[in-house]
Amino acid sequence: MAWLAVCDQNAAWLTPLGGAEELVVRGALVIETRLPELRRLKPLLAASAVGDWPMSFALQALPGGGLSLILDLCGEVVNHVIDCADSGRADVLRITYAWDAPARSGWLAIERPGRDQITLLPCPNPRPMHHDHIAALIGPGPDRYLSPEVLFAAASDAVEPVGPQPALTPGIPIATPDGARRAGDLRRGDLVLTAEGTAVPVLHAISRIVPGRGTFSPVCLRAPYFGLRQDIAVASTQKLLIDGSEVEYLFGRETVRLQAGHLLGSPQVQPVRAGWLVPYVQLVLPDQETLIAAGCPVESLNIGRIRRKPALLGASILADLDRASLPEHATPASPVLHAFDAIVLAEHRAA
Repeated sequence: MAWLAVCDQNAAWLTPLGGAEELVVRGALVIETRLPELRRLKPLLAASAVGDWPMSFALQALPGGGLSLILDLCGEVVNHVIDCADSGRADVLRITYAWDAPARSGWLAIERPGRDQITLLPCPNPRPMHHDHIAALIGPGPDRYLSPEVLFAAASDAVEPVGPQPALTPGIPIATPDGARRAGDLRRGDLVLTAEGTAVPVLHAISRIVPGRGTFSPVCLRAPYFGLRQDIAVASTQKLLIDGSEVEYLFGRETVRLQAGHLLGSPQVQPVRAGWLVPYVQLVLPDQETLIAAGCPVESLNIGRIRRKPALLGASILADLDRASLPEHATPASPVLHAFDAIVLAEHRAA
């Protein structure tokens, strides 16, 4: 199972999609977009295909801050309207439509990456998609419209997970009692060192390959900022823990958390030239402790209380793990800075 196609505003990448009669019986369509400010309905992604397997798709922004998704596959229609009124214009929304025709199950998820907010809607008895549908949705052509607000769209022949996501590139050195080890080499039962110097076991090592676009895009954290001994690449949604006198002065807290992508373009964080697909890993620890990545304190995977939410757990990257082996993570005491506050803090520390 693999990603079949990815597109952004500049180009599109498609794998060979097989013969004309081949169906994608299970898979996912993933779209990241911002909501435009508008007074009338505006298409974000629209596409159609004709022939023996007719299809039409429309993702639209609605006045007042909503989304409408309509998918018509050979006369079978999926139609959902989602209220996104609490999203700011700068917020990115990730829309995932997943289908598993043999299992007669599917769902539509709306996420705000980095904010742990998910709306999950059931889509029972979904029809399979045809390879022509994937090409029409992702590939460039006269029957597809892609709004400038869309960061990327991608299609997979797997039911792609939603919820907590890995955000460390596999080669990042992670502190352990026996010295630094590559993040991608750590496994369940290995010990890692937290920011407090405590050795804790890895409960689960999570990995995933994702499109290298949108909020999945890797960014480079540059040494010697953040205590780094070397440059490292992480997803833009990876959170860092920052302390020091500037933190106490500006925010009245001993520590704060900031999202790496909020500092993109500053001397501390630079873009990374990424391919269409990027591998990420992350570690699930007992109490959502802080890892030391090349000297920089970074969050391990925060899964909250997902084990108490069967529908969300089943749609997540943790679905195949033993539920009894999953911890419950409380909300961290350190606040997450908004983008403006993160930039102000970074400027103070660089001065």
